[in-house]
Amino acid sequence: MATMKKALKRNWRKWNIAIRILPVIAIVVVLKIIANRYEWEVMELNALFTSLVAGSIFLISFLVKGVLSDYKEAERIPSDLAGTLKTLYDDADTIYGAKKLDSALEFMAFQKEFLVSLNNWFYKEERTAVMMQKISEMNRFFIAFDQAGVTANFIIKMKSEQSLLRKTILRIDTIRDTGFVGSAYAIVEAMGLAIAAGLIIIRIEPLYAAVFFNALVTFLIAYMIQLIRDLDNPFDYTIDGVENGTEIPLRPLQDLYDELNVGEARTEKKATKPFGRRSS
Repeated sequence: MATMKKALKRNWRKWNIAIRILPVIAIVVVLKIIANRYEWEVMELNALFTSLVAGSIFLISFLVKGVLSDYKEAERIPSDLAGTLKTLYDDADTIYGAKKLDSALEFMAFQKEFLVSLNNWFYKEERTAVMMQKISEMNRFFIAFDQAGVTANFIIKMKSEQSLLRKTILRIDTIRDTGFVGSAYAIVEAMGLAIAAGLIIIRIEPLYAAVFFNALVTFLIAYMIQLIRDLDNPFDYTIDGVENGTEIPLRPLQDLYDELNVGEARTEKKATKPFGRRSS
């Protein structure tokens, strides 16, 4: 049963865009049949129309190139975040092992709580300003370490990781809240509508060939526009986690959370998994 659910989820992620645009394809096909039935096909297929299709493909490739740069960068971010948080946790663990400081234990607990807040932030249940405040709260632990005689180089290293964490959070916030050039989307969508309308009123015989080509061209253009919109925000998570298959997986952060809470999970006879779904 579990294997079947995983297979269905995997297939949904792969085909969900195609399923989401099916109503658009259906509308175009119905309009084409109506246009053929009532003789509204007033245009003949010509080179100008094929040039319009080619121009749309060119603009779509332009949009794809633009959004892929941010997407490729975003793929590394969860691993970078997990590495930074793990380094801070290990540094605190090292300080506790060397000096048995209560503040080190408190900082380790703080890191676990920060991971939960980070999950909530990914799902927009936590404000970015609150995350910045939590990162700044690490300063009080660094002050306690300094007062306890922890080596300055050690604290400087942790401050460097704190700065990197802050920059990464702000970068994610910029990527997910800043879309690609709106006017570029507008012209591609306008050309897509023009092509769909042209396909409806262009005479192609026989009817089944006209329906096939109408559906195929509309499918390709609508699919690519929707795919670009999904790629434009790789951190757009939903209640079920990575629903669309274009969001960046949070697996590195989930693995880190499981690693830090493995002892507690064994005690409670269950594993808490805040990443990949909303925390309760």
